[in-house]
Amino acid sequence: MCSVFSICSTVQPFDLSPQDKNTVYSKDDVITKHGRRPAPEFTATAVVDGQFEEVKLSYYRGKYVVLFFYLLDFTFVCPTEIVAFSERAEEFRKSDCEVLAASTDSHFSHLAWINTEKKHGGLGPMKIPLLADPTQAISRDYGVLKEDEGIAYRSVTKLWDKGLFGIDDKGILKQIPINDLSVVCSVDETLHLVQAFQHTDKFGEVCPAGWRPGRDTIVPDSQKSNEFFSKQN
Repeated sequence: MCSVFSICSTVQPFDLSPQDKNTVYSKDDVITKHGRRPAPEFTATAVVDGQFEEVKLSYYRGKYVVLFFYLLDFTFVCPTEIVAFSERAEEFRKSDCEVLAASTDSHFSHLAWINTEKKHGGLGPMKIPLLADPTQAISRDYGVLKEDEGIAYRSVTKLWDKGLFGIDDKGILKQIPINDLSVVCSVDETLHLVQAFQHTDKFGEVCPAGWRPGRDTIVPDSQKSNEFFSKQN
């Protein structure tokens, strides 16, 4: 149920400094120092189109990637989130973005859930890969692991919450919004974030509140920004 929105670039390891390559980032590092930090690389077995395949974050370089963690297979609100992202997968691909889901369950459990009919709480056929993290290494690297239960979600103050990590095309973390466990993430808002980051990465402009593709943006300059505000007021 936690969410990670990742953005990657060419099929090779991210360009990290020697210090970064030898550094293991803790949950606190990810949460409090997320700006300009490399996104943790991972390799996992996933269920892709009903088959088991190896998936690496580096495979998706050159694309934006939404990687979201959820609580467990065969739970209650999780399938609504997973199915919602799966049903919108083509919209994300049109924005050059792939969607991945992950939990600490095994790939066998993922497949069993996919093969269970929706009317019985299953997922049905998926248009997105489901990553297995039974060793909890990926969840731990991203700071979303609840160690005492071995499940992936996120701790902030005294609440276990869900997080969405924004990562740019160089593999650098840019955003970590938080949701409480009882509420799943918005597919519309996630797609909006992908499109907004793509625009700002390409043009260097900033996106105002409520921005959507095709609408005016702001040039981050004290003089040029007045052009935007004069149109709005």
